[in-house]
Order: sequence, then C-alpha cells, then structure tokens
Amino acid sequence: MARFKYTGRDKRGKRQGSINATSKREAMHKLKEEGIRVIEMTVVPETLLTKDITIGNSVKLQDFVIYLRQFATLLKAGVTVVDATSILASQTESKLLRKALLDTEQELREGNPLSQAVSTHKKVFNSMFINMVRAGEAGGNMDETLERLATHFEKQHFTKQKIISALTYPAVIGFLAIVVVIVLLTFVVPTFVKMFASFGGTLPAITRFVLGASSFMQSFWWLVLLFLFAIVFLFMLFRRNKQTKYYLDYLALKMPIFGKMLQKAAIARMMRTLSSLFSSSVPILQAMSIVENVVENEVLVEVIKQSKDSLEKGRSMTEPMKAHWAFPPLVTQMIVIGEQTGALDTMLSKIADFYEREVELGTDRLKSLIEPIMIVLLAGLVGTIVMSIMVPMFEMFNQFQNKY
Repeated sequence: MARFKYTGRDKRGKRQGSINATSKREAMHKLKEEGIRVIEMTVVPETLLTKDITIGNSVKLQDFVIYLRQFATLLKAGVTVVDATSILASQTESKLLRKALLDTEQELREGNPLSQAVSTHKKVFNSMFINMVRAGEAGGNMDETLERLATHFEKQHFTKQKIISALTYPAVIGFLAIVVVIVLLTFVVPTFVKMFASFGGTLPAITRFVLGASSFMQSFWWLVLLFLFAIVFLFMLFRRNKQTKYYLDYLALKMPIFGKMLQKAAIARMMRTLSSLFSSSVPILQAMSIVENVVENEVLVEVIKQSKDSLEKGRSMTEPMKAHWAFPPLVTQMIVIGEQTGALDTMLSKIADFYEREVELGTDRLKSLIEPIMIVLLAGLVGTIVMSIMVPMFEMFNQFQNKY
C-alpha cells in the first residue's frame, strides 16, 4: 500500500491532499469517484514518519468483532460487498485490518470473490473465517454468516478476557511481592548489618537467613535477573516447539485450581468453533482440520486428530474423546446424542454455552479465593523480613535495659 500526493479540481475549485492506494491507477480511480479531476499526482516516499506502524502480528479480537458486526449490517442494508469493504477500511482503528481491507477491496474490484480476496491475509482472516465466508457465498446468506462469525468471536473474546482477568491478579501481586522483597533485601536490610555486628551475641536463625539473602542479592543481583530472563526465554522457546509445547500444555491442564479452568475454556472454544462451522455447512472433516489450528492446546489437538481419523474410518468422532481424560463424559454423551439425532451443531453449541458459563463462574470464584491468599502471602514475605530485623533489635534493647 502506497501513499500518493495529488493536486486536483472539484466543483468547489482547486484541491490538494493525499490518498492511500495499491497503485497510481487505483488512486486516480478513487479520486474520480469522489468527483476530483486529478491535475498532478506523485508518490510520497515512505519514511519512518509516514510508514504505518503495527505492533504485533494480528488484529485485536475486539476490533475484528466490530468489523464483522458492521459488515453484516451494511450487507443487510443492501450495500455491496465492495462498497462495504471500502467503508469499513476507512473507519477501522486497526492499521493492520485497514491495510488488509484495502487490499481486499482491490481484489474485489478485479472480480475475485471475498473468500479468495481475504485468503492472502491469513494473519488477519484465519482459516475458519475464510471457509465460513466461502460457505456463505455458496449459500447466498453472507449477512447471516457474518453475524454468526461475530457472535462466535464475541463469545471467544469474553471467555478469553475472563481467563486473563483471573490470571492477572495473582501475576501482579506475585510481581509486586518479588519487587518488594528485592528492594528490602538490597536497600533496607544492609543498613542494619553494622548495628547487628556490634551486637556481639548470636543472631536468631531467621535474621542470619535474611542477612545471607541480602548479601547474596547485593553481590549477585545480576545473576537473579539473568535467571529470570533465562526462564522467560526458555518458556518462549519451548512454546514454539510442538513437542515441548505439548508437555507444557499438559502441565497447564494438570495444574491445581487453574488447570480445570483452562481445560473448560479450551473445550468451550473447540465446541463453539465446531458448532459455527457446522451451522455454516462446512464439511465435518474440513471443520475438524480448521479446529486443529484454532485450539491452541496441543493436548486437545492430538485428540482432535484422532477424532478426525475415526471419522475417516466411518466411526464416531467421540471414540478417542471417551478414552482421553481431557474430555468429561458430558461432552462425549451430548456429541453422541447430536450425531444420533442429526442436531450436532445444536448440541455443540449447548456444550460451548455450558462450559463458557462454567469458566465465567469459575473465574469469579477463583478471584475471590486468590485475593486473600495473595495478600497473606505478600504480608508473610514482608513480615518475615521485618521480623528478622525487629527480633535482634528487641534483644539489644533488653540487654541495654538490664545493663543500665
């Protein structure tokens, strides 16, 4: 996408400005539609100041949901797909989404269908979106498909935010606890070392431990930072490798308290995606392949692959799920009923609704439980350091009283 500076004339007289387009021809075409006759046009050289800067590789889920809702509304109002894409490209706040929509608009003007036009921007439009749009094009119900997609991503966004909300509080308190302990050990405790040295007697065990930790922090603080950075680096490295990611995901699901919540959130996302795809008449095997890329937990991905193989052999998709601990009996029983009654998409939607509610209630309970625990933990750490200083000071005060 380039930027063009132009001088032109419209009904009100001479006019100057700039416009974004993939080519000079497209820029002139856009200006002509706006009633501007171009006199002169030049390409603006791309610099650090004029270049669109995007942070991250994907569009925020919230921005994408707004785009889907607006797109569906415009189509219902009778606006063409091309014009709707052009309008939304000018309105969205996401630079990455705007660039993708401008490119999509150009593809649409060249006569390509929407599903093909968006397929070149897979960082913005995932395989689920592309396949559901393709199904909507074939069925002639694009507006309904977009509404279904918007509902799907809204529920996914809500569940994700609930998980983040539940995990943020202990993470923040834990970080603050580490910072407070480091500050106390590095700057506060050393001020009492000389006083304790003049004490002459044997210091309590808790004081000796804290003084040792303080001495270590002053001498090897860089080693502590290096250790923390190494943990973060190794975690990120292991997450990129599928085999090691499988074990990390396994440990995450087996974690006390948090594991059950992550398991329910992953199942809800899987079932919601399958339900949305089935409702849009996407073939079941193709839907299972899409879900493999949507579900971010490798433990569940392995089961999905086995379920897909089971379907290809003419058996039920629930056989591998029944044999795996990650899928509760409720899930497999409702899927079997859906297969037998021909209402699989409805049953999958009900499973997703159930586990989304479970995640919502679970996160609320978790936050109310973790808050007092983290406060007690922080108070215990700080209290231990303060106690290690106060105990020998009281002994020194008693000795001074006895002496005088």
